[in-house]
Amino acid sequence: MRKDGRKPNELRVVRIQRDYLKYPEGSVLVEFGNTKVICAVSVQDGVPPFLKGKGQGWITAEYSMLPRAGQTRNIRESVSGRIGGRTHEIQRMIGRAMRTALDLTKVGERTFWIDCDVLQADGGTRTASITGAFVALADAVIKLYNEGILNSTPIKNFVAAVSVGIVGDEVFLDLNFEEDSEAKVDMNLVATDDGKISEIQAMGEEYTFTKEQFEKMFALAMGGIKQLIELQKRFFEIRGNLWLKTNIKEARLE
Repeated sequence: MRKDGRKPNELRVVRIQRDYLKYPEGSVLVEFGNTKVICAVSVQDGVPPFLKGKGQGWITAEYSMLPRAGQTRNIRESVSGRIGGRTHEIQRMIGRAMRTALDLTKVGERTFWIDCDVLQADGGTRTASITGAFVALADAVIKLYNEGILNSTPIKNFVAAVSVGIVGDEVFLDLNFEEDSEAKVDMNLVATDDGKISEIQAMGEEYTFTKEQFEKMFALAMGGIKQLIELQKRFFEIRGNLWLKTNIKEARLE
């Protein structure tokens, strides 16, 4: 058993509240245990210069943490005058994950802005952001369809993410901050509902790991992603290629 009472292969309590904000085309509050992130999707006409005239859309992400999201106060990056390397990395990761979920050739020259703001951080902020952002993005696409702006809901697949790591001699799923700080190996996995991999980030902290350890981490992470996608599926009804919102406003996995 882990310090918080979970089994090695057990996720924290996961909760998603949809339509959390009034104004964005899609928004959720996602919680992985004590980690809480607001994910908001805004849709704007136009695309970056490299896509102009090509008739397709784009997805980009921004990520930030409130100054006291963690155990100590951090200076806002807007005040410090630069965005840190970790923030850049996470923003790119969220953007890449969301671009695997949508057929951007069918949304016209529009940009979907994914804003992920961490209210409270206890490990797994990037994986919570990706898992929640998918629900917000799908809601935004459905809204455009309902308003007659799109003639289809070109969502290709569900996408979710989870962390896994080696703490001591054990492989643990969905690390909290304390476990992440102690981990010899930390891995983040992004995957779709059909079992395909979008991204794997795996690194040893002054430690190497074997192929067998990697395979154990991978299997545990895929099992966690399967559960997270089952949670996401509660928010949608799919009829052929058409996605519809259910009436569910909040869903929990515990």
